This record gives sequence, C-alpha cells and structure tokens, in this order.
Amino acid sequence: MRIVQKFGGTSVGSIERIRETAKIVCKELEAGSEVAVVVSAMSGETNRLLALANDMSSCPTPREVDALVATGEQVSAALLAIELNNLGVKAYSFSGGQAGFKTEGNHSRARIRDVQSDHLITLMQKGEVPVVTGFQGINELGHVTTLGRGGSDTSAVALAVAVKADVCDIYTDVDGIYTTDPRIEPKARKMDNISYEEMLEFASLGAKVLQTRSVELGMRYNMPIHLRSSFNLIEGTRVSREDSNMERAEISGVAYNRDEAKVTIKGIPDQPGIAASVLGPVAQADINVDVIVQNISEDGLTDLTFTVPRNDYAATLEVLNALSQELNARQVSGDDKVAKISIIGVGMRSHSGVARKMFEVLAKENINIQMITTSEIKVTVVIEEKYVELAVRSLHEAFGLEAEA
Repeated sequence: MRIVQKFGGTSVGSIERIRETAKIVCKELEAGSEVAVVVSAMSGETNRLLALANDMSSCPTPREVDALVATGEQVSAALLAIELNNLGVKAYSFSGGQAGFKTEGNHSRARIRDVQSDHLITLMQKGEVPVVTGFQGINELGHVTTLGRGGSDTSAVALAVAVKADVCDIYTDVDGIYTTDPRIEPKARKMDNISYEEMLEFASLGAKVLQTRSVELGMRYNMPIHLRSSFNLIEGTRVSREDSNMERAEISGVAYNRDEAKVTIKGIPDQPGIAASVLGPVAQADINVDVIVQNISEDGLTDLTFTVPRNDYAATLEVLNALSQELNARQVSGDDKVAKISIIGVGMRSHSGVARKMFEVLAKENINIQMITTSEIKVTVVIEEKYVELAVRSLHEAFGLEAEA
C-alpha cells in the first residue's frame, strides 16, 4: 500500500498538533504502508506572512510575495520531519521545488505542469518519509511559485498521482463530507462515499473541505481521495468514481452559498450577441458569473439577470452602469441579499420529479424562487438569504437525508 497523507493547517497548528500528526504517520508505516506527506502552513501563518508583506509595501512584487509565503509550509515540513526522526523514522523535508513540482502560470495562482518524483519513490520504498511542502513549486525560471489558497490539497493529489499511490488521505479538522452543513441541520449524516462529480458540485457551492482543483485532478487520474480528521482516526468520506452497480438515492445532499449577489440589466436590445456584449466586460473585470436568466423579449428588448460573488457586487454594478449607456439600457439593479440552495446527486439521472419535489417543498414554506439552473446532477435555486436555514432543513428532511437515530 502506498499512501500520500496531506495535513492541513489545523493538523500542524502547534508543536503539540505536529507531534500528534507524526504519530498518525508512524501508525501508517507500522501497518506496512509506504508513505509520503504533504503539509500546509501552520494555522494563520500564511495570513501573518501576507500582512508582513503588506506592511512593507502597499504593492509588493508577486515574485517576492510567493517567496515569502512559501516559507510557511517549509516550517511545517521541517518540524514534522524533526519529530518523525525523534520517533525513529527517517524523514526528510522537501520544498516544492526540491520535491520536483514544476509549475507554470502567474505568481500566486500557478498551475502544476509536472511532478518529477522518482527520488521520493526511492525513499518511500526504503521505508523513509519525504515530507513535502504543499501549495508551491518552481517555474521554468527557477522562481518559487504558489498555487493559490487551498493549493496544498492540489499538491497532495498531484503527488499521489506522480508516485502512483493507492489513495490520497486528506487530513483536516472535519471527519468527512456531510449531507448538509451540520451547523444548520444537526441531523446531517456523514457520507461514506461520494463521487468526484458530486464533490465538485459541493466544492463549487462553498463547501471548503476540499479544494476544487484537487477534486478535478483526482477525477482526471482516477486517484481516490479519503477525507478524514486528524483529531480522530475513524473512517471519513471517500471520493472516487461513481459505482455503476450501486443503487443511488434521489439526492446525496443539500448545499448552500450565502456569498451571492444578483444583478439585472433591463431593456437591452434582443439581438444575437447581446449576452456576450454584457458578460464579456464582466469577465474582463475578472468577475465570475454563475446563474444566468434572460427574459422573454418584449418590443425588441430583453432583460438579463445573473449572479456573481458578493464581494464582486459593487464592481459588477460599476461595469453594468457603464454598459447601460452604451447599450441604451432602461435600468441596472441588483440585490446582495440572496443565496443559492442546491440539491446534488448522481441519483437524479435515474429518478424523475426531483426538481418538482424541490420546488413543492420550498413553496410549502412560502419561499419564493428567484432564479433556477439545473445540470444532470444538480438543481440550484436563488432565494432570499434570510430563508437559507429554513430551506436547507426542509429539503434535507423532504429527501430523507437524516442520520439514523
């Protein structure tokens, strides 16, 4: 068995936690596994380093910011390697570049191009443990680059693929993926298994337990991911390909995202290319658009409504107000007090009436649906933010997702 273990910031957040993490690594070695480890920076360390850079300059150069924040993972890796050696395990810390991570793209949001890992495999085969810094690599110029927030998950899955691991264990402060947020619905149930597709939908809707790019990478190379807690050693949730032989429930879970705003540009010409004329400038402003609705044309004019991340709301209105003069639009309006609610599940492919059931549940609770979008395994609605908790609990109960008593 060959395993890559990834430990997040809470798992290495203190000397005490690093010692506990080292015990988890040792337990896997004692079971006969070959192990490589990927670590994040200690909790809060990346923010501390970024604050130092901003104190030094109002506009620090991206290259130096990457060089600075990459040190956070180097501290975690070295401390964990020291503790493993204290426990009698030969371990070596490696920066992303030393581990063989080759990247491309811009600083702070680079992408992994290749992982040259033969030297790490050699160590693993000898029972030794490479401890690799997540979140970073080196580009074609030899400069340190970082992968963006959550990049350590992506580093771990990429390393697991490179060393031909059997599984990538992602250790965090939660013990798995739940059918919905347990803070809203205490009856939420931990899922034993979830498909890559479902996990991507959960991640895209604000579930922070796994970084989207890591799931995409796992799906592309069929690398199983096991999300589990470093605070207990119980089984977590396994993310893998859908089991075609398994009978699936209507839906797997209910997700929500409060980080939403809705904008509308009214009375624009209903002609080919009008959506591109509106959404193109929004994209050029580096604003991601999600749910889109175009109304039926009246008198040769139409309305276009779409959602954006809430922190891009003001910037989006600015873009649309500038466009409204160019397009002779009647009005630009918006609402930053909306939220998205989604039901997700590959079982939708074989169950009819799922969307209708969702709409009936929300109607019974007198929750108005403002926008709707669907995919093969997801139905998403936009509602007033104040109804989020009621909507989540009602849908969770209606689709029978509660944990067994």
